[in-house]
Amino acid sequence: MLNTNATTLRKNLFGILEQTIKYNEPVNVSTKDGNAVILSEDDYNSMMETLYLASIPGMREKIIDGLNTPIEECVPEDKVVW
Repeated sequence: MLNTNATTLRKNLFGILEQTIKYNEPVNVSTKDGNAVILSEDDYNSMMETLYLASIPGMREKIIDGLNTPIEECVPEDKVVW
């Protein structure tokens, strides 16, 4: 995570935003009133999706079960009904 202050952020805003987007590196911005974090949109969307899935009762266990299922027991892609 990149750490900076508000003054440096203002001076280098475009470059810092570009770096955050390109490399998905969060930026911690320190101010006298507290800190803020800048995330890429992809990271933000991923975090929101994770929080949403974690809020569904039983979803965590289903994901873990799926991860632990041997590939031989999985349905072939061409057999999946969407």
